[in-house]
Amino acid sequence: MAKDNKNLLERGVVEVIVKEELEKKLNSGKKLRIKFGIDPTGADLHIGHGVVLRKLKQFQDRGDTAILLIGDYTARIGDPTGKSETRKTLTEEQIKENMKHYIEQASKILDLKKLEIRYNSEWFGKMNMAQILELTAKRTVSQMLQREDFKNRLKNNQDISITELLYPLMQGYDSVMLESDVELGGTDQTFNMLVGRDMQKNYGCKTIQDIITVPILEGTDGVEKMSKTYNNYIGFSESPKEIYGKAMSIPDNMIIKYFELATEISFEDLKTIEKALKQGENPKNLKMRLARELVALYHDQKSAETAEKEFTEIFSNKGKPEEIEEVKLSGKKHKLVDLLVETKLTTSKGEARRLIEQGGLKVDDEKVSDVNTELDISKERLIQAGKRKFIKVIGK
Repeated sequence: MAKDNKNLLERGVVEVIVKEELEKKLNSGKKLRIKFGIDPTGADLHIGHGVVLRKLKQFQDRGDTAILLIGDYTARIGDPTGKSETRKTLTEEQIKENMKHYIEQASKILDLKKLEIRYNSEWFGKMNMAQILELTAKRTVSQMLQREDFKNRLKNNQDISITELLYPLMQGYDSVMLESDVELGGTDQTFNMLVGRDMQKNYGCKTIQDIITVPILEGTDGVEKMSKTYNNYIGFSESPKEIYGKAMSIPDNMIIKYFELATEISFEDLKTIEKALKQGENPKNLKMRLARELVALYHDQKSAETAEKEFTEIFSNKGKPEEIEEVKLSGKKHKLVDLLVETKLTTSKGEARRLIEQGGLKVDDEKVSDVNTELDISKERLIQAGKRKFIKVIGK
């Protein structure tokens, strides 16, 4: 296998279906169509999404046609993969709001000039009932219930909606309409992507897609998959300071996996880092390099150096950042929970309460543990949320 193909088919890859067929395609000289679909069910992308986007970029660099499919229609259902209960249906307004920043964030990895961006509302929005019935006739209910999460829900007497059973069919039909040669996705998407192969066969497509599955990246806690739900994510759009600090917080046993899946360092560098860790290199030094790599990827090298300097100053020298944002708020007294949301130190009141209850909040260097605290901001107050977030607030 050529070196480039080896990197494409092995680095950050769990399984290739069917590997021999895909190798033939790669060596044929044909320009392949590579599909990756993402539903805009949230507003932000994180480096867990980056794993598969980076694989798509490898095909893009090879000269193939990279297709970013925005599932603006399937997002109304919500992918049931891994869910123990039926998801709430998103409104069209919510979907449009979530889509706004997806492409902008994806551009941090992909070359937009060489990217084919499609929306599955292009075909699903025009379907009539006869076409829908034709689609549903392609699979049986018993076939759809072979999905592990569906089987578990049946076993536990939990509901499965008809629309959820339709989801894999719809994802498969996307492959028919896009005439994809390869589909990329996480290991949790294997069933859906295999349905895509079957749908292409059923509809008599000229090409049948091969499948590359990539690992699911655990979040900064090293346990749960990276997700905003678990508050263990590193977002594409987060500040250099946040990306750097979060990277430094990962467990030591996740260092190699993050380097392999979330950065663009070479195979050779990866082996050197792995060897250094085994020979007793201080994990902190390797995490500092990881943090620099991530900040440079999503911002630039100068931002990485600044973030590292600030991190070192705060944690090694037990100081505070040289520059702390000052926010002026109307009024003299504010409920602390409300203030944390208003200043964007937390994204919700629930997160604010958890932060306070878990001892993660300081006001003027003093820990605050009462969620009902009312803060007087007639004079400037220094608020520290967690280890990395600092802000000064004062009434105006």
